[in-house]
Amino acid sequence: MLMAGGAVSTKPPLDILLRRDKTACYSKNFVRLGEANSQVTAVRGKSQKAFLCTRKFRRRKTERTEAATRRHAIGLGFCITTLLFNTSLQFSVIIPAGAELCLLPAAGETLFQPERFWSKDGINKNKALVEHLQQYGVIKSSKVAEVMDTIDRGLFVPDGSPAYIDSPMQIGYNATISAPHMHGMCLELLEDHLQPGMHALDIGSGTGYLTACFALMVGPEGRAVGVEHIPELVATSMENIKRSAAAPLLKDGSLFVHVGDGRLGWPEFAPYDAIHVGAAAPEIPQSLIDQLKPGGRMVIPVGTLFQDLKVIDKKPDGSIAVHTETSVRYVPLTSRESQLRD
Repeated sequence: MLMAGGAVSTKPPLDILLRRDKTACYSKNFVRLGEANSQVTAVRGKSQKAFLCTRKFRRRKTERTEAATRRHAIGLGFCITTLLFNTSLQFSVIIPAGAELCLLPAAGETLFQPERFWSKDGINKNKALVEHLQQYGVIKSSKVAEVMDTIDRGLFVPDGSPAYIDSPMQIGYNATISAPHMHGMCLELLEDHLQPGMHALDIGSGTGYLTACFALMVGPEGRAVGVEHIPELVATSMENIKRSAAAPLLKDGSLFVHVGDGRLGWPEFAPYDAIHVGAAAPEIPQSLIDQLKPGGRMVIPVGTLFQDLKVIDKKPDGSIAVHTETSVRYVPLTSRESQLRD
């Protein structure tokens, strides 16, 4: 399972129970959670069962289940359920609206029908990664696909990391770069607010990948601003961007990454048409709402143990509308001192 910072544990979980309220991330290519009672995978001669349950399945809220849920919270910058064990395979499962996933494996190591989702080592180039995300319905917009194809993810992950696997990656300083499917999802949610000439703010910009994507979408007449509170990551992100297709935008000043507390936003270039937050806040920061332009949109993970990706639209009169897009797992939006201490 995925532990804090993106490491993969070799021990299979006793049980995992993740609740989801709403999700728009449904594709016919994924398992329909009411059409199968169980799926059995044989691993090294041992059978495992993964039960797919709708809300009709009554969860037993025992101390054991609740403790296991806390122990095995999956995440860090991705929207779904699981990466599994003792293998180079890493894949993701997207759950349909109004459904719950209940994994109850028996003894031994488990692989959850990998062929249904992501290939083992087939994603070895950026273009192939984008094509996979399109194939599985994560990316639907041709513009988003073009941008993610142009900005090579491999330039924004640490050397030696498997850059093109759909998984979050450790980038140091107790931070991660989100999984590619989360980047694709957020770009699609914000696409209408990343038109040429618009202003975009990327909070917790990390290695600079999504900030570079924003810059490419808003173009030289727009502005893309990254805010990251780890100075070393800001320096790294600037070098990464210089090697990418977004380098000319960095040179002409329409793209820049600043050292700062992302919870405060970046008022200098406000208001913003699009705001993306790459870490989970316990509640939506008022400072970011204030910096969102009327007619603009913010995408932010909210919550602690259980987190939801919230979409905030600011109406022309300044009021806001909030809806939940999907359940996610991100690192917390916190102070630099707290992040480095954890």
